[in-house]
Amino acid sequence: QVQLVESGGGLVQPGGSLRLSCAASGSIFSINGMAWHRQAPGKQRELVASITSGNSGIYADSVKGRFTISRDNAKNTIYLQMTSLKPEDTAVYYCLIIEGVRAYWGQGTQVTVSS
Repeated sequence: QVQLVESGGGLVQPGGSLRLSCAASGSIFSINGMAWHRQAPGKQRELVASITSGNSGIYADSVKGRFTISRDNAKNTIYLQMTSLKPEDTAVYYCLIIEGVRAYWGQGTQVTVSS
């Protein structure tokens, strides 16, 4: 019933910025949770950022002060604004949206930070 489409990934130099988008479509009545995860090669998928119903962001220590999660309720879209990117931020980024009581994952978008 719900489809998530991610976009915005790419190659960027250290210190650069990138904004990821995740648009949800389908039968959406209520979004109860929104988050971004990432997975680097050979590593476990980790939580990067989540947003509360009050639009307050919660961040992993590794990205605090550099990443910002936000949402556009009218477009059923969440964003991850990434600044001051580091090589260790290189990973596939996945969005997660909980609609009702069901969880849906995006297809993933590659972010590569390299000089």
